[in-house]
Amino acid sequence: MYSEEHLYSIALRESSLIGDINFYKLVRTFGSAKTAWENARKEYKKLDGFGKKIISDIENPEHLKFAEEELKFCERNHIKINLRHLNEIPALLNECDDAPAILYQKGTFDHARQKVSIVGTRNITAYGKQFIHDFFEEAKACRFISVSGLALGIDKEVHEQSLYHEIPTAGVLAHGFHTLYPSKNKKLAEKILEENGCLLTEFNSSRKPDRENFIQRNRIVAGISPATVVVETAFGGGSISTATYANVYNREVYALPGKITDKQSQGCNHLIFQNKASAISTVKDLVKDLGFNKPQTRTEELFPYSEITIQFTGNQKVVFDAIFENPHISLDELSDKIDLSSHKILPVILELELLGKVKSFSGRQFLAI
Repeated sequence: MYSEEHLYSIALRESSLIGDINFYKLVRTFGSAKTAWENARKEYKKLDGFGKKIISDIENPEHLKFAEEELKFCERNHIKINLRHLNEIPALLNECDDAPAILYQKGTFDHARQKVSIVGTRNITAYGKQFIHDFFEEAKACRFISVSGLALGIDKEVHEQSLYHEIPTAGVLAHGFHTLYPSKNKKLAEKILEENGCLLTEFNSSRKPDRENFIQRNRIVAGISPATVVVETAFGGGSISTATYANVYNREVYALPGKITDKQSQGCNHLIFQNKASAISTVKDLVKDLGFNKPQTRTEELFPYSEITIQFTGNQKVVFDAIFENPHISLDELSDKIDLSSHKILPVILELELLGKVKSFSGRQFLAI
């Protein structure tokens, strides 16, 4: 079931100062984890940015011994070991510079399905709960995987609604598979595995759910999907870090706006205010923006939709044509291209958005639709 490469990958990653980025540099230079393990200390000078200190713990026999025990643990518990340098982790996650070198997996992960990460506070309110319910009702006919962190609150609701609507769901853990935190979600975790979902973690069986692991875990939640939806979060909540990672990875971020007096909406409102997330206006629009694959067969409509031709005004046509020819053009670039000041362009873009012809993205970029 497991190869020498799995053994040496675990041992190499266990070495002090060999994090995910250094691990990836080593295996790219030497071609495999085993070759890196056997040669890095002798040939470290060929490694850019590596000194004696970084490679000093490689070849430590205790790490090989640990790796042997870890393989036995994984075999007993039916855990798949995905290695990044063998292209075994999800494709989008693999694009991230700091992607995990090793991703442990229980259950089934359908790489062909689109993913959406949905996160938020542990202190879920009726508002957040209703939004999640409405989202899955709207998206239940679509083929996708929901991703969350298997925490209490928003995460739990996301996984439960996924199961209720028979949508596969993936829980990303902040610890190894020797435990389950929080323990209240143990039955939920078992149900996820029973219903063709999966649990993922970069942490081996020696790693407890320490505080710092949760922030580290959040980069996987953000990196694995093309879009992250923040439902509810207070200022400084853990979901802010997930949104930040998603921004760094150039992924779409959506946030559910709320009253400025509601604590669990303040973090979402702030993300929107800082242009770090697009505001969710309706559930229907969100599902459309996410671009989920609809089922191939569908019921014939009683009143088929017919295209209505919209007559643009002069400025509307100029702005629309420039955006159409230059997808994801920024406001400044648009202003230069059509020789019109930004304060005159913005009202026209708003008109085009209301007509359903233009979509705005964070960072003041625009796309014709």
